[in-house]
Amino acid sequence: MIPATSKPQTEAMALKVYDLWKSYQQHSVVQGVNFTLNPGEILGLLGPNGAGKTTTVGMLYGAVKPSRGFVQLGEYQIQAQGRDARSFMGIVTQEDNLDPDFSVIENLIFFAHHYRITGKAARERAGELLARVGLQDYARSPIDELSGGMKRRLVLARALINNPKIVFLDEPTTGLDPDARQDFWRLVSQLKQNGCGVLLTTHYMDEAQRLCDRLILLQNGKTIDEGTPAELIERTVGKEVVEIEGVSEEILQQLAQESQTWYRPFGSSYLIGLPSDNPHQLWEQLDGMQPESLTRRHTNLEDVFLRLTGTSLE
Repeated sequence: MIPATSKPQTEAMALKVYDLWKSYQQHSVVQGVNFTLNPGEILGLLGPNGAGKTTTVGMLYGAVKPSRGFVQLGEYQIQAQGRDARSFMGIVTQEDNLDPDFSVIENLIFFAHHYRITGKAARERAGELLARVGLQDYARSPIDELSGGMKRRLVLARALINNPKIVFLDEPTTGLDPDARQDFWRLVSQLKQNGCGVLLTTHYMDEAQRLCDRLILLQNGKTIDEGTPAELIERTVGKEVVEIEGVSEEILQQLAQESQTWYRPFGSSYLIGLPSDNPHQLWEQLDGMQPESLTRRHTNLEDVFLRLTGTSLE
């Protein structure tokens, strides 16, 4: 049970990460990660499978012990004062892990007991949260009658039972249909508006680009870049890119060198960036080769990962 604390619930709290490392048998899976998550900010932690995201998030809320460095939430250092710190945290893991023996509202009431919220206060808080996530009409329903999107909303409601200052969302919309994802996005945006700091991991680039104020890109446990979505896109891949098929890699490599731009394999085709200062010259050269397919479009976060890591997140 998490003990009650005398710290005012109205006080904003930042999460600060200092030189975080994690090694297993001489193999470092997280290496020197530093960042601050501010109140009212959504920070995205992105990277391909094996980049160290899950291990990093585990260290942030105390489930994984760092090999070096530390994490601090407000005045609490997570490694030494994890129980106190977690009273200000909400955690949405990849698994729903709801109790099928309880109804929707009973899941919240039971979880509230971990924070010493009991009786009438627990029922009222559970009711408030069900209304907040749009599940008030399902309060008495069994868990197995909920859709996947409803379960994710209930898990978020459960994570908010203690009025957290920091919420961790670990791939919260994986497997949801587009409408359910949009519903979840609205709830996450409300957390930000209410001054909550949110740390999000996701494989969906549209989700990261839409929700996150800043992004940290991880590869092999290291931070390889960080910034706003717009900054990362323009700095890494420029404003426009061409998808092309039916032209040899040798030719594209030569054109990229001549135009001082980049190219990457992309499935059965290739991506080649258009130089921001003179995009038309390279575009006309590519078009004149009469390739099997040719598409010109604006760049996005997926292009950033393809260029930096050679892999796609999805």
